[in-house]
Formats: sequence, C-alpha cells, structure tokens
Amino acid sequence: MASNSKSSVEKRLSKGILPWNERLSYGASDFACSFTFSLIGTYLMYFYTDVFGITAAAVGTLMLVARVIDAFDGPFWGIMIDHTHSKWGRSRPFLLWFNAPFTIFTILCFTTPDLPMNWKIVWAYVTYIGIGVLYSAVNIPLTSILPSMTINPDERVLLSTIRSLCSNFGGTLISVIALPLVTLFGGGDNPRRGFFLVAVMAALVFFVIYLVVFANLRERVQTLESQKPLPIKKSLKALKRNWPWLIVIGLNFVYWLGMQTKGQVTIYFFKYNLDRPELVSFALLFNAIGLVSVFLTPYVVMKLGKKKTLLAGLAISIVGQLILGLGAQILNIPIVIVGTIVGNFGNGFIGALIAVLLADAVDYGEWKNGVRAEGIVTSASSFTAKFGMGIGGAITGLLLSMGHYIPNKSQSPAALFAIEANYVWVPMLALVLSLILILFYSLTPAKEKEMMAALTQKHARENQTN
Repeated sequence: MASNSKSSVEKRLSKGILPWNERLSYGASDFACSFTFSLIGTYLMYFYTDVFGITAAAVGTLMLVARVIDAFDGPFWGIMIDHTHSKWGRSRPFLLWFNAPFTIFTILCFTTPDLPMNWKIVWAYVTYIGIGVLYSAVNIPLTSILPSMTINPDERVLLSTIRSLCSNFGGTLISVIALPLVTLFGGGDNPRRGFFLVAVMAALVFFVIYLVVFANLRERVQTLESQKPLPIKKSLKALKRNWPWLIVIGLNFVYWLGMQTKGQVTIYFFKYNLDRPELVSFALLFNAIGLVSVFLTPYVVMKLGKKKTLLAGLAISIVGQLILGLGAQILNIPIVIVGTIVGNFGNGFIGALIAVLLADAVDYGEWKNGVRAEGIVTSASSFTAKFGMGIGGAITGLLLSMGHYIPNKSQSPAALFAIEANYVWVPMLALVLSLILILFYSLTPAKEKEMMAALTQKHARENQTN
C-alpha cells in the first residue's frame, strides 16, 4: 500500500504536480511577507508623520531615496541568486539566511528612540532603507523559485493562486487588526508603544513561518545553468528581446505606484476626509474580497487565458476607482465601501497573475536566448514594484506637503484634496496605464504551448548529457 502511495506521488511529481505541503508552504511564504510588509506599507507613513513626528515632505523624500537604492539592490539579489550553487538550490537558501535580519529590521522600523528631529530622520532612513533591502532578499527568492519548482503551467497558476490567496489574507489580517492592537498594547494613549509591540508580533510570525517554508520547498527543475553559478554577462542574455518580461516589469512599476499611494493614505482619508477614523479597520477588511477573485483565477484563466483575465481584472479595478471617486466627492460612506469592494475584486486577478507572467518570462528567456536566469529575470519584479511604491510614496509626500497637511488637526480644503488625489485619482491613472501596457502582451497560449514543449525536450537532452 505504501509502495503504491509512493508511486502515485512520484508519478504526480514527474508531471510537475507538487504535494500539498509544498503548495501550502509556498503560499504561507507570502502570508508572512504581506503580514509584515503590509504593516509597513499601510501604516508606516502615518506612523512617521502622526506618531514619530517627521514631516510629510521629509517622509516622501525618504521613500523616494529608498527606492532609488532599490534600483541597485533588486538586481544585486537577482545576480546573487544566479551565482548561488548550494545543496539547497539557488533561491531557497536566501529564505534561511535573511530570515532573522528581516525580522529585526521590521521591529526597528517601529522603534521610536527619543532623538532630535534630524536624528529621527536619520533613524528613519537607516531602518526604512534597511527593511527595503532585506525585503528584496527574502521576497525575490519566492518569485525566482517558482519556475524551478515546476515547469507545469497549470501548476504554476495554482501555486501563484495559493500564494496570492495567502498574501491577500495576510495583508488584510494585519491591516484590520493593527490599529485595534495598537490601542490595546498602547493603552489608548501610547501609540508609540502600541506600534512597537504590533511590529514585534508581526516580525515573530514572519520568522517562524519562514523557517517552515525553507524546510518544505524544493527546486526540482534542473538545467545546466541551475547546477552551476551563472556569470553576470551570461545571465543578462536572458533579457535580450524578452518582450513579455519588459511588459510585466512595466506593469509592476505602474500598478504598485498606484496601490502604494492609495494604501498609505487610507487612514488619512477616513480620519480627515470622512471624519470617521473608527472605520479604517472596517474598510481594510474588504481587502479580503480579493480572495474571491484570486480563488477564481485558475478557472477564469482556463476559459479566457492569462492576458484576458488580467485585462478583466484591471477593468474591474478601474470601475471600482470610479465608484470610489464618486463616494469621495459626495462624502458618501456606502458608495466608498462599494467602490472598495469592486476595486479589490479586480485587484485579486492582477495579484494572482503577475508572478505567473514572470515565471513565463524566465522560460521565454531560456527559449529565445538559451539562458535560464531565474534570479536576474524575477528580481526586476521586486525592483520595479518597490521603485513604483517609492515613487508613490514620494508623490504622496509631495501632494500632502503642497496641500499644507498638518498632523492631528482639521485639514484645509487643499490638504483634503491632496489626500483624495492619493486615494482615488493617482491609483486610477496607474490602473489605466497598466491596462494599456497589457494590451501589448504577446505571449499567446499557442506560443506558450510551443515554448513549453521545446523546453521540456531541451531539459531532457541536458539531463541525458549529464
């Protein structure tokens, strides 16, 4: 009986179908990432301006500088992955090596030493830049390992779906519980202590989950390149005429720019524009609507294909922003909530497919150029997403500064419009630009089928040679 069970598992693995413990571990990895980094993305700007006491202009500049640095750290980690050759594979070791450093810096970001203003800004620079660099070190391997886990395209969609479900759940959970926990841990009058203890909790969750993830994931797609360090010059060949890759990283930059401006002013919008700060956690709870569309993604992709599914998600998100804009104009909370629900439903399709398209870009680079470079191809995803988020942060800081935003005071009409622009109109423009980009995506299902057949034959020949 045991022998039959083992034979069944081996048969499924030969088809690129992974066991459930590995699928769930892959998903848990992004639960951990979102649980910590959504705390930073949603609340850190508010923490800096309204709790730590740094000006909005200084925070916006910080976020821009940090993302310029990411222009170097993203490709750096990609090159490091391509150069890594260990008994654990290329990407997997990074999940272990940088677990503890990321955990520590998550806590430091919400630590508030009693310093003069200039030194507060220095502290913010060191900790925020540090967490950005370390996030690349723990998150880029999650994308780069996907094409190494399986070459089965349906399994990749399923893995990315599970990852997106877990990511959405982790981000929604911390967004909803963070402020109540800040109040609980801070006693209602000490938000510094409250935010610090919430960060400690989130960091420990990340640390434990990442140990489990490292233990369970495996790199199974072995090629000549994956069995030895890949020189930089050779790895860069994977990007030559890699049009799917260019489209996806362009989408990643524009989309996350818009999502960052929206996410980090959510608390401002409900606190100042709607004068209902107690509804922040309630509104963020509707991020979970994205779980429905993420769950539906594999089925919709089977009917429509990846490109049409992504276009549909972007179109739905645009409609959601339009509804949200109407609610913001007339200050109608039910309409704002409806817009939030519709937009989050569309966002679920987008988040579920970005990692899949990047995995396809790895295969495309190998198919066209003969070089399989998971690290350099997928690291651009982290870089462009974070660079977009940094530009989004800078835009938020600039608009708030131009609107003469003053923390914890009644805001002027100009400041209220600056908050609304960040929450509604900048994300709207980003979604429209993203949709236009995907219209040019040219890796059709027929071409993908041809590509996968050619790569399967190539890998079989290489394995026989070795």
